[in-house]
Amino acid sequence: MDVKNVFHMTGGVGLTSYARNSSLQKKASDMVKNITLEAIQELYLTTTPKSLGIADLGCSSGPNTLSIIKEIIEAVEGVCRRTFQPSQEFRVYLNDLPSNDFNSIFKALPDFSKDLNKERNNGKSPSIYIGAYPGSFYGRLFPNNSLHFVYSSYSLHWLSRVPPELYCKEGKSINKGSVYISESSPVGVSQAYLKQFQEDFTLFLKSRSEELAAGGRMVLILLGRSGPDHVDRGNCFFWQLLSQSIAILVSKGDVEEERLDSYDVHFYAPSRDEMEDEVRKEGSFELERFEMFGLDQRHGKNNESHGTRVAMTVRAIQESMIGQHFGEGILDGLFENFGRLVDEENAKEDIKPITFGVVLKKL
Repeated sequence: MDVKNVFHMTGGVGLTSYARNSSLQKKASDMVKNITLEAIQELYLTTTPKSLGIADLGCSSGPNTLSIIKEIIEAVEGVCRRTFQPSQEFRVYLNDLPSNDFNSIFKALPDFSKDLNKERNNGKSPSIYIGAYPGSFYGRLFPNNSLHFVYSSYSLHWLSRVPPELYCKEGKSINKGSVYISESSPVGVSQAYLKQFQEDFTLFLKSRSEELAAGGRMVLILLGRSGPDHVDRGNCFFWQLLSQSIAILVSKGDVEEERLDSYDVHFYAPSRDEMEDEVRKEGSFELERFEMFGLDQRHGKNNESHGTRVAMTVRAIQESMIGQHFGEGILDGLFENFGRLVDEENAKEDIKPITFGVVLKKL
């Protein structure tokens, strides 16, 4: 499957859209917000560029996208006022894969400007130039030294492709019955995923090192692992439940077993050591900060169960890929199964995915 052309968060504002099912991602972003705003303020104080280039890589769509941009702009303007500097010019580059729903972001820009200006007493608006830059961030996107600050939230755990080493010479997956690394997976599965992560993350760092000016910062928020074991009760376990949910449909005759065996996700939750190793080997960045925390997902809205909430979140993320591979007809039944399994497991023990908050400085 061509990830670049198929993978995207579910667009629009419908029931299964990312816009309506990304509160967990917003919660993670808020938990790291102090790190993000401290990094952008430190960047401005040490470099004071006349025109500040900011990129949101993997921006997706919905309210989260412009929310963080607004907070970043307000943080810089606060520094300008305290240091008696003139109002800053901002160049904001919103990046995601070409199939992303950029139109919904553009439709929200008038409200974004209104909210940004409503608390101003002088009536002066900051100079903000916002554009969309479709394409994979595993490669170059922007001119040399054009950026000062890069922000990426819940995007870098998505690989550029499904690791090719998962498939034998006949083109069949060696990871039968599972969509990701599981206890039943052959050793070669975790090795294939790690290799793909190393290749992708190194390319990401190299590309950003050429686009960022000296002293530029990156704030990266992504799912990870608390230790070396690939099979954990955090991020890995949710994929095991998804495999089980598809297997239920196989047992009912709704999905062919071969379709399950041939579906693998382009996802990898690295460990801290794995990330630090790649940063050190690539050599363009200094690791300024590395935070790790578990995200509590239990508090839902209305009478919605925890499992239903998680299922809707995963559906908004995976719907494009699953629908392409299995057909859209299975989506409702699949995620009903998934939500039920999450509730059953969470009743035994709370499942807390691990999230990393990382700050890197361009050398």
